Amino acid sequence: MTIDINFEDPRWQDLGIQALADQAADTSLTYLGLQPQDWEISVLACDDGRIQGLNADFRDKPKPTNVLSWPSEERAALDPGARPELPKGPDTELGDIAIAYETCAREATELGKSMQDHVTHLLVHGVLHLLGYDHIRDQDATLMQDIETQILGKMGLADPYRDITG
Repeated sequence: MTIDINFEDPRWQDLGIQALADQAADTSLTYLGLQPQDWEISVLACDDGRIQGLNADFRDKPKPTNVLSWPSEERAALDPGARPELPKGPDTELGDIAIAYETCAREATELGKSMQDHVTHLLVHGVLHLLGYDHIRDQDATLMQDIETQILGKMGLADPYRDITG
């Protein structure tokens, strides 16, 4: 797995995002039956100001968010709740992820979680988006949350939706 990180905010280096991104991507891809070494992901480790601009430009939402993703190609399943078709190559680029430091830090504090655990969850979430998973339709959200929970469990992390949904 090649994770190329562009550090726009140096706080991400202090957090060790490279190791978190490597683990999140490797575990996600392996869980879904892909060989991690065959794929590339680019991560923009930025701040709220930068992600706010990206969110405005690409989603018409001029406010900061925690994570954004841009898959290299459309992979979403047509039927609600169906798994997307996994990429086969030869293009090894899965896409790009942007993650905002201040929003992640605030959310981690609000959720009572470590920054590392919360960021790991958001990186898994971003990788799943690159693979065509989404949460717009209820059935798709259920599928995506279940897969996130399984992947995070493999990394020894708690279900991030436990307190929200149950």
